[in-house]
Amino acid sequence: MIEIIKLRHSVRCFTDKPLESETVRLLQQEIKKCNKESGLHIQLITNEPEAFQAEKPSYGQFKGCRNYLIIIGTKGKDTEAGYYGERIVLKAQELGINSCWVALTYKKNKAKGIIDPGEKLYLVIALGYGKTNGSAHKSKSITDVSDYKTDDPDWYKSGIEAALLAPTAVNQQKFRFERNGEKVRLRITGIGFYTKIDLGIVKYHFEIGSRKDGSVWY
Repeated sequence: MIEIIKLRHSVRCFTDKPLESETVRLLQQEIKKCNKESGLHIQLITNEPEAFQAEKPSYGQFKGCRNYLIIIGTKGKDTEAGYYGERIVLKAQELGINSCWVALTYKKNKAKGIIDPGEKLYLVIALGYGKTNGSAHKSKSITDVSDYKTDDPDWYKSGIEAALLAPTAVNQQKFRFERNGEKVRLRITGIGFYTKIDLGIVKYHFEIGSRKDGSVWY
């Protein structure tokens, strides 16, 4: 999973190749598990050109996007939206599918999917076979985002390193880790866009890197 995290970068330009049927089946399987665990209503939309205006030469920074995840749930599930959305993103990467978290650069009123009463659309995640595999984002240092000290346990350092590879809105990385024995606190620092969703993404990365489960948080 660490290697998958390292390989995954945001991609906005996609080829015309449709998602393979077995890939779709495996993604749907993972989505079903995530929805059951989280209470979210995440859906996979395939071969749909309207949300990202795929028929046009470019829309915003996107080209050729015809597949996407639509992250839907009841209000107050921002962190879950990030956590489980990233879990599916990394599953997609494992299957050779590129991705990009998207908050604004798509036609919201054109996005497909079912929104039940009491639910809201959080954001979407573009999916497909990228024309490139993207490139690494600039990152803060471990000490910029945590209270890490050189004599801290290896699992803590590994978790933060994985967290620094997590995608965050406009690459803000507005988060901070604080350790108390075997427990860790993760909090937002400052004001930014979609910071609660970012916390969910970062939490998932930390758990992978540290090899801890959800009981690590306090």
